[in-house]
Amino acid sequence: MERLHGGFTLELSEGAFPLTTDSLALAHFVRLPKNARVLDLGSGCGALGLLLCAKDPACAVTGLELDEEAHRAALENIRRNGLCTRMSSICADLRSVSGQFRPGQFSCCVSNPPYFSGGPASRRLPQARREDACSPEDLFQAAAWALKYGADLFLVHRPERMAQLIAQGSRAGLEAKRLRLLRHRQDGPVSLILLQMRKGARPGLIWEERALYDAAGAPTGYYREIYHMEET
Repeated sequence: MERLHGGFTLELSEGAFPLTTDSLALAHFVRLPKNARVLDLGSGCGALGLLLCAKDPACAVTGLELDEEAHRAALENIRRNGLCTRMSSICADLRSVSGQFRPGQFSCCVSNPPYFSGGPASRRLPQARREDACSPEDLFQAAAWALKYGADLFLVHRPERMAQLIAQGSRAGLEAKRLRLLRHRQDGPVSLILLQMRKGARPGLIWEERALYDAAGAPTGYYREIYHMEET
């Protein structure tokens, strides 16, 4: 069991990936509007939803998850943390989002999507890591349907996919507005990107860079922030 900021706990389903920097960095990166109504696309066991509920007591999060076991784990995490009035999980394919929600129903979307494109080599990976049922195009179309005009999608992904993500998002009416490059070490390569994409926005991108460790290998202030470590 993982202990999260805000006193929440996360129980993972069997075979699920442990809580990683990806989700913690994404939750930190997200800027929630007032009284946010958030849709988590590919929500798994509910980790990101729990992190956002801890971040903002006024937000409400709906998770959409294809895997039944992960969905059941999410329901249990919601119950255990006393969040039944603020969090929910729906077991459904995000490609059916138009049948689940009204257009423009949400003021924010978040996603920690699969990083690896489908293909014979990727079949050995768990479904949560493959794009078979959640390609970037699928993700952007779902977010564009669910978001109200001027609302944001926040996602984390691999740096080598950056150009593709920005181009495909733009075609779906989601314009990249903020990009954070995340390095494991200050002097190392970019390991993750965090993107904020706005429905119906004009072009104009803010570029940020962060590192988890400094050149000497010590945790940075950013690392302490995303892991909610007290400054010493």
